[in-house]
Amino acid sequence: MLARLAAKRLLEIRQAIRPSLQASRSFSTALNYHLDSPDNNPDLPWKFSDTNKEKVKEILSHYPSNYKQSAVIPLLDLAQQQHGGWLPVSAMNEVAKIIEVAPIRVYEVATFYSMFNRSKVGKYHLLVCGTTPCMVRGSREIEDALLKHLGVKRNEVTKDGLFSVGEMECMGCCVNAPMITVADYSNGSEGYTYNYYEDVTPKRVVEIVEMLRRGEKLPPGTQNPKRTKSGPEGGNTTLLSEPKPPPCRDLDAC
Repeated sequence: MLARLAAKRLLEIRQAIRPSLQASRSFSTALNYHLDSPDNNPDLPWKFSDTNKEKVKEILSHYPSNYKQSAVIPLLDLAQQQHGGWLPVSAMNEVAKIIEVAPIRVYEVATFYSMFNRSKVGKYHLLVCGTTPCMVRGSREIEDALLKHLGVKRNEVTKDGLFSVGEMECMGCCVNAPMITVADYSNGSEGYTYNYYEDVTPKRVVEIVEMLRRGEKLPPGTQNPKRTKSGPEGGNTTLLSEPKPPPCRDLDAC
């Protein structure tokens, strides 16, 4: 009881100083603390669906029975997919029961990795790469275009619940910077997709948003029609023919 009263009071304090907190956390997408709320508290029941219970069994089968805790990341990912893109504390508690560890061991993982969302996101969660190559190539302008078009701030959800925008560090395709990823939770865990869209521009990301709004499927990868995958714009200028094999490939000739 005292813990609940303390949590309620802490929530009131947090709301009172929210503007300064938002400014200090402007470069983070992770919520690494928990405050009870009506839609996120340990008293709310949470279970995997019947379909996902079978997936849980399949995931656990990959690990020795005495190392079930190693399944924490894929199980949290499955729970997040089922719950519309974010992890309530009751879902984390359920994962802890399944892998037979103290809940804090699951909380540690969920708050460490930015792939896990600790607050609500849109059905289409748009993440902008903010690492140096993408920043040099205009990622801040990409994010600004998305936020302005959707009328939200970073980590806010649009009123229709369809979109949210966050930041992610290095998506691993620097040669095609700048880029975004779209986590699609619109069809639950059964239809979940996570796609990269590369070589984007402020105009192109707005077009991507509107295509998603209409339910259209767009091809992932480079959005520059003059490029093929990560190849140079306009085609190759070197390595235009098959290279000659190294002279010592024939061991008898070495």
